[in-house]
Amino acid sequence: MTTIPMSQPDITDVEVQAVIDVLRTSVLALGPRAELFERKLAARLDAPHAVAVSSGTAGLHLCMIAAGVGENDLVVTTPFSFVASANCILYERARPVFVDVDPTTLTIDPEALARTLRGLRRAGGAAAGRVRAILPVHVFGQAADMDPILALGRAHGIPVIEDACEAIGAGYRGRPVGSLGEAGVFAFYPNKQITTGEGGMIVTHDGAWDTLCRSLRNQGRDVFDGWLAHTRLGYNYRLDELSAALGVAQIDRLDEILARRAQVAAWYMARLTDVEELTLPVVASWTTRMSWFVYVVRLAAVDRDAVIAALAERGVPARAYFPPVHLQPFYRQRFGYKPGDFPIAERAGACALALPFFGTMTEAQVDTVCGALREVLRDAATRRAMRASA
Repeated sequence: MTTIPMSQPDITDVEVQAVIDVLRTSVLALGPRAELFERKLAARLDAPHAVAVSSGTAGLHLCMIAAGVGENDLVVTTPFSFVASANCILYERARPVFVDVDPTTLTIDPEALARTLRGLRRAGGAAAGRVRAILPVHVFGQAADMDPILALGRAHGIPVIEDACEAIGAGYRGRPVGSLGEAGVFAFYPNKQITTGEGGMIVTHDGAWDTLCRSLRNQGRDVFDGWLAHTRLGYNYRLDELSAALGVAQIDRLDEILARRAQVAAWYMARLTDVEELTLPVVASWTTRMSWFVYVVRLAAVDRDAVIAALAERGVPARAYFPPVHLQPFYRQRFGYKPGDFPIAERAGACALALPFFGTMTEAQVDTVCGALREVLRDAATRRAMRASA
């Protein structure tokens, strides 16, 4: 039985040669490929500054520092995300304030965000003043509804930092995501739209944030620091030249890669649209370009774990995407979160199912996945009918 991969990077001979070319030089870090990668991504987003880092998580962490987030401060974000978008807040000994999501797009709900900010303001004193950032997540490549979020940030004097780690190339009302707030962060893990193996990028319009993040990623060295002189506490968050070379080749192919992923999503949509037990992903009216990261369906009245197991028996992997951050064991233990705190995110987290998805996926592979899923759901329906009639 042939197993279809869950994800797979889209690598051609161009990327392979780019990495080989770096290996034939004497510069494997702090070199021209990283600088070129920064320039290319900044140009795509019409932004003046881009800072290459070792991961999306590293980029989010540095943005927390740039925003002045510190001990006991608050950062408002969504619980329906990969855990890094909340963990980066804890790195600075601050606390995430979660806001529930829109039930259709699964991105942060601007109206719920407004209520949360008003509540913090009504609390008065230190509680209102401690909110240092708003961190919306462009989940699964879908743009969050940014205009009302940005307006709330301006009204409250709070910077907006976009977690665009899953959304490179996505468009919001004709503007590129990741370039709308004070900063945006992208990630290039192998399952992302483009990859550097491990890597990330901070994009900002703020020259001071750019300068600070460049220092922080390189052990706290400033531009004018002498050898082994360090102005501030910093980190080893640099992106190496091999990874950057891969990124340069991939960014040049971004439109091609996104088009191929959109085709795979369209194949899935055409084959699953009539399956009653499934809710398929919806592209929001404000998302003028969807950057398909994963293909996630939602199951109705079906045991998701049983579906995952039955698909695996047929050589088809599937994953639960996402367990809400606030119900992760660490967050429950530390902050006392419980089921029911954010019901929309929890309902999505309980029924969301990611199917195999990658740009080089063939139509025949999509047929195999969809056929297996239909069979598993049909068998589950038969069992339910037999139990009901017993």
